[in-house]
Amino acid sequence: MRKSLDGVAVSSMVVLCLIWGLQQAAMKSIAADVAPLLQVSLRSGVAAVLVWMFGRLIVRDKWLKGVALGPGSVVGILFAAEFLFVAEGLRWTTASHMAVFLYTAPMFAAVGLQLALPSERMTRVQWTGIAVSFVGIVVTFVGPGAGSGVGPSAPNWMLGDLLGICAGAAWGMTTVAVRATRLSEAPATQTLFVQLVWAFVVLLPFALFSGQSAFHGTTLVWASLGFQAIVVCFVSYVAWFYLLRVYLASRLGVLSFMSPLFGVALGALLLHERLEPTFLAGSALVLAGMFVVNGREWLKYVFARQRRDGKVGSA
Repeated sequence: MRKSLDGVAVSSMVVLCLIWGLQQAAMKSIAADVAPLLQVSLRSGVAAVLVWMFGRLIVRDKWLKGVALGPGSVVGILFAAEFLFVAEGLRWTTASHMAVFLYTAPMFAAVGLQLALPSERMTRVQWTGIAVSFVGIVVTFVGPGAGSGVGPSAPNWMLGDLLGICAGAAWGMTTVAVRATRLSEAPATQTLFVQLVWAFVVLLPFALFSGQSAFHGTTLVWASLGFQAIVVCFVSYVAWFYLLRVYLASRLGVLSFMSPLFGVALGALLLHERLEPTFLAGSALVLAGMFVVNGREWLKYVFARQRRDGKVGSA
């Protein structure tokens, strides 16, 4: 039986969200030396080797047979598409914008799961959360001063933000594909390995053929790639899947919304990205809506606990 959150879970999620929030800034910081698309392909290849060694040689998970070419290819292509959109989007928009729009994924996952699995039907409150997030997206695009803080690539900022939303959609559909296929029964290391292999196989040729293969190996480049491959794609993902095995997923999901907050803050702090008021207002609506969509079970738990404590106090 999975546990409610404790101090270990909360502190672990703070560290994980800090890591996930930092990854867009890490990619953007070396984009002049290594194209984001090439970064994603290289880090995925390295991380795939590490995950295979960990899953097969250290923890010795029993991987399912017959899923690599069926559901594995669907999940892998969606995962590759997600980071294709992230990498291309970072060419035109800021790390702060990408951090927020990538985390629209729960909205797309909730809608997709509603269509794919009858047991995942959303409540009226969740639909309200999706509506609030949609309004937030509209505000960031067309509100007063929208795009004013993106910088030199401002004429194309809308394309970058749109690609960020596409990345969130691909991530959400990846969740649907995993839940609706045999991969839902597979060990986490197998699912992660399949995703990373497909990202490497698809994105590396894409980077080469699109002229994004230049590599200038500075100290910052190697540090960023090492962080992305080892810390983000290997350590943090394995730790996340471990937490999902031990703790209630709905409670962890709510805490994961610290990631875009860290992403926005780190983009401003490390890359000196300017945060226009319109973007901040729209982002607040997006994240509030996603909190409602993803935090239903957590909110029910909080309200039930308050009612229980109230009854105990009155007694």
